Amino acid sequence: MDTQNPSAPPRPQSRTEGKNHPRVGGLVHENARHTERFTVIGNHLAQHPELSLVARGLALYIQSLPAGASVDIKTLASRFPEGRDRIAAALRELEAHGYLRRTRERVAGGHIVTRTVSCNRPGHRSRAGEDQAPGPPKKRQEPRPRRLPAVPQPGYRSPALIQQAIDVLSTLRRHDPRLLLSATDTEHLAPGVAAWLERDLTPTAVRDALTARLPSEPLHRPAAFLAHRLTAELPPLPPYRPPVQPPETRHPLQTCDTCDRAFRAPSPGHCRDCRGDLASAA
Repeated sequence: MDTQNPSAPPRPQSRTEGKNHPRVGGLVHENARHTERFTVIGNHLAQHPELSLVARGLALYIQSLPAGASVDIKTLASRFPEGRDRIAAALRELEAHGYLRRTRERVAGGHIVTRTVSCNRPGHRSRAGEDQAPGPPKKRQEPRPRRLPAVPQPGYRSPALIQQAIDVLSTLRRHDPRLLLSATDTEHLAPGVAAWLERDLTPTAVRDALTARLPSEPLHRPAAFLAHRLTAELPPLPPYRPPVQPPETRHPLQTCDTCDRAFRAPSPGHCRDCRGDLASAA
């Protein structure tokens, strides 16, 4: 039985692939998780390639302050040894790169004050960042639904014509499921279809025109697509056809019972003059 030599150096262990090994002489982080009194800073600020160290440190200090704190040059110069000139230059750097916004506003009493907004992520504005003064929370307004485009209107909105247009719209989804319309959309589009129908088009022709050459991508607003097509491809009105006048009825000649004058009438009697004289005498 072999015995191990306790004085022999241990066998070197092979390096496990994927295991982090700090480089010799490089930076080693010894981090502990903060649970209170800490500020989250983005690497875009900490490692900014153009901001000076004074500007980065000043941005770190400003972002750690509570809302309403004074961050004017005089206050900051009394807090740090860099002096007013360097602090003013650092503030201008932060303002140029979007980490600060400074505006002058007139308050009650006519005084003008400087309002400073700190942005921890330039280019990303939030409603909370616009006004961090204490006050009641603002209600978020729901986005209003976009209105559908206008559609052509028929010359005469007869109930039968509108119902025929609604029937056409209700059959579109049978040809393409993407053309499923709500009752509100159908009510909005029906006059436009009626305007097509009164141009001597059959319901089948209108349906084929609305379902032809549909795009291959998804239709997020099928009603808006149909409204645009109803307007852009509206056929012209048919040529005007004057109403046909019925032929004039030619009555046979009659002989007046009073003056024997000949006149045309459907039955025997008196001529126009004698009818007038009889009416006057009566």
